[in-house]
Amino acid sequence: MAVPILKHGDYLIASIQSALTDTDLRQLQDELAAQVGRARARGLIVDVTVLNVMDSYATRVLRGIAHMTKLRGAQTVIVGIQPEVAFAMVRLGLLLEGVATAFLDRRTKGTRNHGA
Repeated sequence: MAVPILKHGDYLIASIQSALTDTDLRQLQDELAAQVGRARARGLIVDVTVLNVMDSYATRVLRGIAHMTKLRGAQTVIVGIQPEVAFAMVRLGLLLEGVATAFLDRRTKGTRNHGA
């Protein structure tokens, strides 16, 4: 399954749309390496919101993507790790050391305007 990779200014956004096989993950890693170089991207955002499970191989590939893009001059942020997935990863010792991560609380539906 191909993962769409969008270019937004100096950044690339890879949004995983469904569970990926090990082969899909390897292809994603190779494609991101190529596109970061071609686009001379300064940053990469990898959205993993739809993933309900992160095994050791997926974790290792994401870490590899972040390290590879750093060597090419781009910072990587992994976004959308579900709280349950993060909890399971920590319990299993699957850490994304040295990789920036972020998630938005599901309750964050919009911005409240308290001003005049």
